[in-house]
Amino acid sequence: MGGGRTRKDAVEKKSSPREFYCYILECSDGTFYTGWTTDPERRARQHNSGAGARYTRSRRPVRVVYLEEQPDRVTAMKREKAIKALSREKKKQLINGGRLIHK
Repeated sequence: MGGGRTRKDAVEKKSSPREFYCYILECSDGTFYTGWTTDPERRARQHNSGAGARYTRSRRPVRVVYLEEQPDRVTAMKREKAIKALSREKKKQLINGGRLIHK
């Protein structure tokens, strides 16, 4: 373990509570990108700097239009998959709090 860290420190860090989020970004071309993260602000910065997903690199700037907290990583990943499977109209409805608003 070097650096003064003990095995107990590593176990405590690993078992410390973390927050997980599922998010939807709206890209500059109007498309949506869905992902999960532990830090939504950092992840949005990454997407906007070009260090995020390949999909968003050519569609900057992006903005977070939907954020949903999840209890753990597995649930966040499953929710991401479920949101990705939604139609564009259903994603709009989710973003609008359950109300489908036509533009």
